[in-house]
Amino acid sequence: MRQAKDGNLLQDAYEAGALCSITVNLNGVSRSGACEPRELLSDFIRHELGATGTHVGCEHGVCGACTVHVDGVASRSCLMLAVQADGRRIDTVEGLSVGNTLSDLQVAFQRHHALQCGFCTAGILMSCADYLQRVANPSEEQVREMLSGHICRCTGYTPIVKAVLEVAARRRNNENAMEVSHA
Repeated sequence: MRQAKDGNLLQDAYEAGALCSITVNLNGVSRSGACEPRELLSDFIRHELGATGTHVGCEHGVCGACTVHVDGVASRSCLMLAVQADGRRIDTVEGLSVGNTLSDLQVAFQRHHALQCGFCTAGILMSCADYLQRVANPSEEQVREMLSGHICRCTGYTPIVKAVLEVAARRRNNENAMEVSHA
C-alpha cells in the first residue's frame, strides 16, 4: 500500500479503467487532464493536452524523439508516467518559440538544414536547449556525444552539430558584448 498526497491509501493494483486527474505547468500554462495510472507522459502530452510536437518513437527511451524538459531538465517522456508529472513543469518544443518568433536554436536548425523528415527534431531541439543551458562553450566532440542519445536517420548529424555550435558561439558573443557595454 502507498499513501497518496491527500493521506488516503492507494492499492498497488489500480482498478482497470480508473482515471487520475493531474495538473502540470505546460510551457508556462497550468493544464489539467485525466489519465490512466499507467499512461506515459508522452501520450498524455500528445493526446490529453494536445501538444503534438512531442513525438513517440521507440517507447524505450532509446531514440530521443519524446524528449521534453521536466522541471528544466531534458527527460524522455516515454520513460515517465503522466501521474509522476503531477504538479511539475513540463516544457515541450512548442514552448521554445515565443509567439510566432522561433528561438535562436530553431532558427539555426533552419539555416543549417538540420532537419529533414522532422520526426526526431523536436526531441533533439529539447536536448540541445537543455545542453546549451549547462554547457556554454561545447566542442564539436561534446555536442556529438550529447547527440548520441538520439536517433536521426536523415541528417547525418553534421548540420545539427553546426547549428548547436553556431548558437553557442552567438550566445557567448552576445554575453561578451553585454559585459563590455556594462563596463
